[in-house]
Amino acid sequence: MRKWAPLCAVSLGSFMLLVDVTIVIVAMPDMADDLDASFTDLQWVLDGYSLALAAVLLAAGSLADRFGRRRMFVAGTVLFTASSGLCALAPDANLLIAARVLQGLGASAMFATTLALLGHAYQGRDRSTAIGVWGAVSAAAAAVGPLAGGLLTEHLGWEWIFLVNLPIGLLTAGLSLSVLTESQGDRAARPDVPGLLTFTAAVGLGTFGLIRAGGHGWGDATVLAVLGGGGLALIAFVAAERRSVHPMLDLGLFRSPAFTAVMVAGALSQFAAFACFPQVSVWLQSLIGSSPVAAGLTLVPMAATAFVVAGVAGRLLHGTHPRVPVGGGILLIGTGSFLLTAIDVDSGRWMLAPGLVTIGIGVGLAVPQIAGAALGAVPPHRAGMAGGALNTFRQLGFALGIAVVGVVFRATLEGRLDGATGISDPKSAAEAVGSGGASAVVAAAPPGTGEALREAIERAFVAGMDRVFALCGAVGVVAGVLVLLTVRPRPRWHP
Repeated sequence: MRKWAPLCAVSLGSFMLLVDVTIVIVAMPDMADDLDASFTDLQWVLDGYSLALAAVLLAAGSLADRFGRRRMFVAGTVLFTASSGLCALAPDANLLIAARVLQGLGASAMFATTLALLGHAYQGRDRSTAIGVWGAVSAAAAAVGPLAGGLLTEHLGWEWIFLVNLPIGLLTAGLSLSVLTESQGDRAARPDVPGLLTFTAAVGLGTFGLIRAGGHGWGDATVLAVLGGGGLALIAFVAAERRSVHPMLDLGLFRSPAFTAVMVAGALSQFAAFACFPQVSVWLQSLIGSSPVAAGLTLVPMAATAFVVAGVAGRLLHGTHPRVPVGGGILLIGTGSFLLTAIDVDSGRWMLAPGLVTIGIGVGLAVPQIAGAALGAVPPHRAGMAGGALNTFRQLGFALGIAVVGVVFRATLEGRLDGATGISDPKSAAEAVGSGGASAVVAAAPPGTGEALREAIERAFVAGMDRVFALCGAVGVVAGVLVLLTVRPRPRWHP
């Protein structure tokens, strides 16, 4: 059993940090009510974590190579655990968002070292088995989050979705110190500070601009200024990486079409699979009356399917090129998203099951295999950077997906509510309905208009979800086709 103790430590930490990407989704209506949080605030509760995780992931990997991977993993676990406590104690949405950013920084230190720690602990078939198990855990974690969030929120309160991390984090840190051995990479490499700062500015400003556009429109001066600043920061990042002796991300890797395709597919698959979950959660709880537990249970088919398929595929596909399972899996994610467009105003929660099961099959096939596709597209000495880049792109895909989906959903909702009986300010109504406040909007309607308004809100919300599902479906299909056409069985690297 001690042989697999390092795998247990790494997988436990990975599961905890990945669950926290989605565990807040089912708790969003309760958070909004308790903290008086807006739809935009809720988007930042999700994206603050994912953006911080993505923004410093590559830099964290470089620091881990220099100062020790076990040391970085344990330090990240301690920061993640402490900031989880701060999340639970947050008295308002702004402090919760700040604590979520700290969580993301801790998670980046953990996530940047997971594959390197497993690679150091195992060799040969044992390494393939360990990475397969880690991949299965990763595939299931994001989907398990809503169920865990529902159980904790309904029975203990939303604060417990963060408090539960305290014992798990302490166990992970203690186990890591006892069973993981220290390893290091290139100790001479210096952290790429210009790359870190410009990359963080680019993704942060870009996401802020997208989220603000949902509430203020694309012509808003602040939106235009922020998006312009994000574009300039991206140009500065490219310039910084081209000049750096030890770049955070070697841009030369993108000369390989296969590597570029895998990075884009990693981002778009996260977008297609998970970006629609916030709207689904609010629909389940505020429109059709599901409890947090029932809302979480609705997503179990996806979680269970992803976990089982990932485990089986890891064994059956050992030694095979990942092109078909990755490309085919992402195509299934897109197909499942299209199946979700069957939802209408009379649908119950189990109408989601066919689409979610299909998405789960796709996640189970693609997620564990996509790392192999990334590593196979680069020279061996760039394997660590390729793994870090993939994880960065995946988290960016989720964060940007939340922002883009929020813009599309909010615009549809506001447009459908404009002119509805009892609605004088469609923008404010859309903000309230999007954060789970449909009942409050109906209660504030003029006498005699409540029932008609309720029906209008239901139709508007379903129309918004329909557009979101179609968008995620299109993104998944495009990403799957990109992999199948670009990633070849024998990729060739041209330095």
